[in-house]
Amino acid sequence: MSELREFIGEHTFEDGSKVSDQIDVLKCRPLLIAGELANPYRLCDIAAPKMPIIPVRLENICRTWADNLDARDISPGIHHVTIVRSPGWWENTFITLLEPSEMKRIVQWLDGSHANTWAPKRLAEGIIRLESDLELMPPSFEQLSWDGVEEKVIPEMPKANGPALDLATIMVPINTRIGCYNSRGRVNRCSHFAQTEFHENMFRRGSSFKWSDMINCL
Repeated sequence: MSELREFIGEHTFEDGSKVSDQIDVLKCRPLLIAGELANPYRLCDIAAPKMPIIPVRLENICRTWADNLDARDISPGIHHVTIVRSPGWWENTFITLLEPSEMKRIVQWLDGSHANTWAPKRLAEGIIRLESDLELMPPSFEQLSWDGVEEKVIPEMPKANGPALDLATIMVPINTRIGCYNSRGRVNRCSHFAQTEFHENMFRRGSSFKWSDMINCL
C-alpha cells in the first residue's frame, strides 16, 4: 500500500506539481473504478473530489453488466458495472485513491433509491496489476469457446508489464443485491457488448447470477 501511494503521489502535472501536492495520499485507499465511476462527466456530476486515475489490468476477472437498472437520469435507465471471475481473461480499467468517507459516498451513489445494492469488497481472486499499455485489447468474443457449460479464453494472456497489486488493499464495488446478468449460462462482458446493445438485445431475456457464486471476496 505504501509503495502504491508513493508511486501515485510522485506523478507530476504540466505545471510541475505532484499528485501528493493535491491530495493527502496517506489518508487515501485504492478503489477500482469502471463504468459510470470511470466517466469524468459522471464524476463531475456527483461532485467527486480530486481523484488520480491509474490504469490497471484485470486478469482472471472481468467487467460485466449488473442485473438491475438505475433510472434516476434517463428512462428506462442505465446499467452499472460489477466484477466477476473469468479464468484466462484480461482487460484494462482503472483504480483511484480516495479518502474512506469519499469512497463510501461514491460507492453509495451507485445504490440510487435502492440502499445496500452495492458494497465495496476486497477480492479473494483474480489479479489487478499496473498497466502501461493503454491500447491493450482484451480477447474478442470469437476468441472465447463455449461448450454449453464452461467458457474458456483461447489465446494466451499477454506478458505482464507492471507489478501485481495486493488485492487486500483494493476496494471493488460489487453488486450484492442480485449480481450480474446470466445470458443462458454466459457472462456478457462490457468489452463485447456496449450498454445499449446489451439492454436492447439481451437484458431480461435470461436470468441473473447470484453475486457470491461469481466472485470470491475476503
